[in-house]
Amino acid sequence: MVNDIEQRSRELAVYLLEHQCTVRAAAERFGVSKSTVHKDISERLEHVDRALWLQARALLERNKAERHIRGGLATRKKYKGE
Repeated sequence: MVNDIEQRSRELAVYLLEHQCTVRAAAERFGVSKSTVHKDISERLEHVDRALWLQARALLERNKAERHIRGGLATRKKYKGE
């Protein structure tokens, strides 16, 4: 089971980096919760593949810094009826 979690952590990180997507999009694609994706990337991956973890962590930080923009755009879209 540990190998499965390690493999999933790697696959999630690769998916996030290839698609430059959010944790929510990766969670939907892999059929797991956002919490699982976040834990796999931020905690488990560091012990499995440090280089990949550093890249994925940078993407998570960028997404966190930009999320207020995405939220504002979603609200704008909602009220404009798009």
